[in-house]
Amino acid sequence: MGDSNTQRERDMTATETTRPETEIERIERWRRMELERAGYSTESAAEIATRLDVDLHQAVQLLERGCPADIAARILL
Repeated sequence: MGDSNTQRERDMTATETTRPETEIERIERWRRMELERAGYSTESAAEIATRLDVDLHQAVQLLERGCPADIAARILL
């Protein structure tokens, strides 16, 4: 019986074995995508996105006003 459970576990898809995304994870993913769209690097966007004390609109406005993304990230973080 233990063998059939092990086989069933191996046959499960990744979707079936992953946990649901939490609300905060959805928010952080959305923020990261918006920051990347604005021009931040993937790494900077990911770091800024997790900092909920950083205002997303201010982060985007820095780039819109001509601030280079690497400097904007240093200002925000």
